[in-house]
Amino acid sequence: MTTTAPHTGLGKAPGPTAPRRPRRGPAALVRAMPLTPAVVLLLLFLAGPIAYCVSIAFTDLQLTGQAEDSFVGFDNFTRAFGDEAFLNAVWLTLVFTVLSSLIGQNTLGLALAALMQRASKPVRTLTGGIVVTAWVLPEVVAGFLLYAFFRREGTLNAILDWLHLPSQNWLFTLPILAVSFANVWRGTAFSMLVYSAALNEIPREITEAAEVDGAGGRRRMWHITLPMIRRSIATNLMLNTLQTLSVFGLIWVMTRGGPGGRSQTLPLFMYEQAFQNSLIGYGTAVALLLLLVGSLFSLVYLRLLRTEV
Repeated sequence: MTTTAPHTGLGKAPGPTAPRRPRRGPAALVRAMPLTPAVVLLLLFLAGPIAYCVSIAFTDLQLTGQAEDSFVGFDNFTRAFGDEAFLNAVWLTLVFTVLSSLIGQNTLGLALAALMQRASKPVRTLTGGIVVTAWVLPEVVAGFLLYAFFRREGTLNAILDWLHLPSQNWLFTLPILAVSFANVWRGTAFSMLVYSAALNEIPREITEAAEVDGAGGRRRMWHITLPMIRRSIATNLMLNTLQTLSVFGLIWVMTRGGPGGRSQTLPLFMYEQAFQNSLIGYGTAVALLLLLVGSLFSLVYLRLLRTEV
């Protein structure tokens, strides 16, 4: 009878050892130390003021004539949605954003960038210098320049009179269109620079092959250029929208939100309630609603960017 020796496992080759997990100890803390000053500054100057605004938005805090504030819950927000002036400011903010940012700056910036691709170097330099100069001007200075352009005795009416065309007081008859044009004039340079960089990244071989196949300029723009720069378009729209939602000085210098509130966007309405009417709690609640609108726009654009990955 044959007996089988007990298996001792001495002749078995050792199996692969599991990789050791790196220790997240002092080394990780050392690597995180360079970020500490930036995190502290963000908490102190960004998160801190936002948290303070959230706290006073639920109070009846006033600048004058009040011994102490009290908690009022959602009364400020309920008051806002029942205020016709607030609803008018929301509508004008959307009109101002769509006209000057989504349509004006975005479209004009793309058109300038595309035209400059085929222009000579002197023309590119001159055009870029003029457009960028309008962008780097301080907002108040740009507001005074456009006020002088649109006022009753301004440059625009002088040109119309020279052409024997009817003139009008543009800041009184069409105030929201006037300030929208002013924002387009001032902010188009950013879109132009973004799209110029994006167009330069398109391989020349692709456009040349499309030209050989007989594709015209419109078809190349629609089927080649726009699909290849769609991520730049979404990024530019997001940044332009957030900047346009917060425009204050330009409109304040040109119209102060008038006449009759016909160019009063949310930043101007918030300023009026908080500092002219001394209703800090109510004005801060409006500011939080404006922050919410900007966050919704950002989420939409970030969703579009994520679907392109």
